[in-house]
Amino acid sequence: MRTITVRQAIQEALREEMRRDENVFLMGEDIAYYGSAYGVTKGFVDEFGEKRVKDTPISETAIIGAATGAALGGLRPIPEIMSINFALQALDQVVNHSAKLSYMFGGQMKVPMVMRTPAGWSQLSATHSQTLELLFAYIPGLKVVMPSTPYDHKGLLKSAIRDDDPVIFIEHALIYGAKGEVPEEEYLVPIGKSVVRRPGKDVTVVAYSRMAMLAMEAANDLAAEGIDVEVIDLRTLRPLDMEPVIESVKKTNRVVIAEEGWKTYGIGAEVQSRIYEEAFDYIDAPVRRVAGVEVPAPYNKHLEMAAYPHKANIVAAIREVLK
Repeated sequence: MRTITVRQAIQEALREEMRRDENVFLMGEDIAYYGSAYGVTKGFVDEFGEKRVKDTPISETAIIGAATGAALGGLRPIPEIMSINFALQALDQVVNHSAKLSYMFGGQMKVPMVMRTPAGWSQLSATHSQTLELLFAYIPGLKVVMPSTPYDHKGLLKSAIRDDDPVIFIEHALIYGAKGEVPEEEYLVPIGKSVVRRPGKDVTVVAYSRMAMLAMEAANDLAAEGIDVEVIDLRTLRPLDMEPVIESVKKTNRVVIAEEGWKTYGIGAEVQSRIYEEAFDYIDAPVRRVAGVEVPAPYNKHLEMAAYPHKANIVAAIREVLK
């Protein structure tokens, strides 16, 4: 099977869905002739034209408001927010309009919109390096997807574009260049399904996005020492599929949860709570959480590296939970 990057997988998903359905269109800041901040939409305006690849004013509120209106009118917009940090400007449109309209009108209105946005960090400092997926995963009415592999980026994005509910599709900027196997034939990955990325019997590691990739590296390293790690990739944060997690906990009896976000009130807190609610009798050691340091992201490279979790943190947590 061929190998492509996460960026190429996203491009393929967008291109295939735009060719399949003329109601699908892109909009966002500098996405047409500049090709977007991370080069994902480069060349799209040449193939699909300005009517379906629209540059917008620098107003995240206007972007999401216009996209929501277009979705209500029967189109399938894919607004790109240049950074998840800028999505804070659009929270009212997302939370009070996109997420709620279907419920407020008894399901008579649909908002088939996919808000694509990069997350992550790389010396972008306090206001541009935040891990904010939790804000969206908290809101009923939204579906929140944050994949790790190129295969899942393509399959989940295609599913999101065909979904009649608003979907927040979050891409970690540090893994745009990550490579993986992706088939050339048509396929979809269902939203709301976690996956066992690596089977194991000694300890369960639950993660998503970049941390799922680091969890796999940690598991492979520890395999050389005879430690058999099972890795669960959540892939979707709302709706949260806990079934593979609970089944894994019943088998391994020990759990590490890894995320880049702050530990307090984080995704890991929700997963940990659900494990204690649904599998308490199977736990043989306290659940360990790996998370970001609870400070605004520093600009200094050394401090930034210290603020975010890495593979070594996952390995240390696994050793701790196995004591």
